[in-house]
Amino acid sequence: MKRNRGRTGRKRRRKHLQGFMHGVNCSHKLEYIKLKKWLKERGCEDSYLRPAQFWDTGRGLMTTKALQAGELVISLPEKCLLTTDTVLNSCLGEYIIKWKPPVSPLIALCTFLVAEKHAGEKSLWKPYLDVLPKSYTCAVCLEQDVVSLLPEPLKNKAEEQRTMVHELHTSSKAFFSSLQSLFAENTGTIFNYSALEWAWCTINTRTIYMKHSQRECFSLEPDVYALAPYLDLLNHSPNVQVKAAFNEQTRSYEIRTNSQCKKYEEVFICYGPHDNQRLLLEYGFVTTDNPHSTVYVSSDTLLKYFPPLDKQRDAKLSILKDHDFLQNLTFGWDGPSWRLLTALKLLSLGADEFTCWRRVLLGDVISARNEQQALNITAKICRFLAEETQRVLLQISQLKRDKENLKKHLSLVEALRLEDLKILQKSAEILCNLNATTT
Repeated sequence: MKRNRGRTGRKRRRKHLQGFMHGVNCSHKLEYIKLKKWLKERGCEDSYLRPAQFWDTGRGLMTTKALQAGELVISLPEKCLLTTDTVLNSCLGEYIIKWKPPVSPLIALCTFLVAEKHAGEKSLWKPYLDVLPKSYTCAVCLEQDVVSLLPEPLKNKAEEQRTMVHELHTSSKAFFSSLQSLFAENTGTIFNYSALEWAWCTINTRTIYMKHSQRECFSLEPDVYALAPYLDLLNHSPNVQVKAAFNEQTRSYEIRTNSQCKKYEEVFICYGPHDNQRLLLEYGFVTTDNPHSTVYVSSDTLLKYFPPLDKQRDAKLSILKDHDFLQNLTFGWDGPSWRLLTALKLLSLGADEFTCWRRVLLGDVISARNEQQALNITAKICRFLAEETQRVLLQISQLKRDKENLKKHLSLVEALRLEDLKILQKSAEILCNLNATTT
């Protein structure tokens, strides 16, 4: 009897662990019950996808049956989609139509989201708004202390993104003021910067691509956004393939999986072959062991390792610039990229080899000395970037202790930097093996 009880206990523990690994079903939560009811009223049939909380990806959707490749995962009727048509059919429509110069489709959608959120209980979209994130972690939302810890190319892009959203808010103030008759409260209070930032992040992180015809009431920017309630709970994985498109026959947005998925597992879609820097910038997360991830080498880092007295240095730099070899120089899981090695080979050309620069860009071997010098400098750059990454990781762990309010954002940058370190360590191994075979 004792033996049986032990086995039962083990079974229960196994079942509990299995459930924890698969995810905890959240269908019973009131906000999801209301959302499912709202979708059903708009013609959406119940699917076998259930909202769940997963230990590694957070909130997502699990399947209650095994999925086969080619199977329809979800179908969302047009009535459920939030597009510029939705905005034009709302009370905002007449204001958008008469406003000159025309607003962009993006601003129209941002305005609608802020207005509906402000409407609270009166909003027809409340069940959807209630399940949207209250805050985001994409680069535009990060504090300056956190942005300063990002790798150089990402830091610059994060600052550009912040400037762009600020300018979007400033340039839209007059349009927001024109809506005053719709609100009891001052539009300056309703459409403040943080409200616009939230709406912009909602659209940037959650919209699906859906092309709409050009309309005179909007500016010339492409009208390709659609918010898809429930469907947008699907998380990203770089290792899955899906077919996603609006079906003109069924008038629904459909997603079919090209991968199998076991019962009770999380169902993923792929946002595209993005590296972790792009994922953090645009979506506010990073993935571990992302096959598309790379560590970028700036032109400043590149030039640290070349003698300033090289008489052909300026000419070499000019050639690299003219042939676009100073951008997208990277280390990946398979070591230094061909572009990085090519740039370093050209910079390593001796005075007597300089006339061969065209052959370098074509991938020819110029000399054993040139190959070896380029490899040595690549290894030095790899070591420098690994040491810099380790230094930043130490800074992050110190800040996590001192600044509790930044812990979530710091953990995100820490995850990015840890992935970078793994890539650089892998690249260092590859370079060590290459050196062993060339010497």
